[in-house]
Amino acid sequence: MIWLQVLLLIGGLALIVFGADWLVDGASGIARRFGLSEFVIGLTIVGMGTSAPEMVVSFIGAFQGNADIAIGNVVGSNIMNTLLILGVTALILPMAITPSNWKRDIPMNILITVLLIALGLEYTIFHIGTNGLSRWDGGILIALFIGYMILSFKGNKPDEEDSPAKQRSVWMCLLLIVAGIAGLAFGGKLFVNNATELAQALGVSDKFIAITILAGGTSMPELATCVVAAAKKKGQLALGNIIGSNVFNILLILGGSALISPLSFDHITYVDLGVLLVSALVLLTAGFVGRKKEIDRLDGVLFVLIWAAYMAYLIYNL
Repeated sequence: MIWLQVLLLIGGLALIVFGADWLVDGASGIARRFGLSEFVIGLTIVGMGTSAPEMVVSFIGAFQGNADIAIGNVVGSNIMNTLLILGVTALILPMAITPSNWKRDIPMNILITVLLIALGLEYTIFHIGTNGLSRWDGGILIALFIGYMILSFKGNKPDEEDSPAKQRSVWMCLLLIVAGIAGLAFGGKLFVNNATELAQALGVSDKFIAITILAGGTSMPELATCVVAAAKKKGQLALGNIIGSNVFNILLILGGSALISPLSFDHITYVDLGVLLVSALVLLTAGFVGRKKEIDRLDGVLFVLIWAAYMAYLIYNL
């Protein structure tokens, strides 16, 4: 029944929007209560929460010995996070890049991307081992994740834009965070499942569904959260969410997946890895486009255009 699938699709979207709103409000409240910057909260609680779909998909793929799912899911998600989601967010609200973003967070995002490529293509580049992530590689990625989280909290500088009068209780903030993550998770699943069934009913091919609906589905929480954060003028939370999701995806999700089962890079193309590296580097160059050190609307247009070109390449090569 197509009408029922349409209703469930709309219901899924509504859950995603409300979930994102609750998550942003709860995370901002926690930041104010404990003197944490919204960037750090976006990097940790929000970044991890919105990356839950990628974690589930990649861990299941690793348990089943399907490296293509585990690696492809993370590579595709990180590309979409930076180029599409951050691009769209910048079109809504230009995001200032703080000194700590310049010195620590953006370079770390580039470093772990380069490290992933180096470890994944170690035979091609260094003529040692194999092209893939071993359990030792997984251990290295997990150790780096722990170190980066410690460094992020040590370098925390609280925001000063919110007054104490706006503070909610800790329990209310935690309830909003849990409800927000649950809304994003269930809403995303409802949206993806019914969008897939609706597309199949309309005769759309499975490959096209995989590249569009399923690939976008796991990044839906990040998109909704960043758009809501931008609408609420919380650019640092949005930027933290994207960088946090990217770091979480590579270091913890791929690191954990490699510990479960070694992952082969045999079916990941140089184009995929090249676009992944470009998506990390554009964050570094963004502050030099225009006069201000921020990811502005011009950067947003550039990000979205690069993503669109990559999608066109994938669809052309189906």
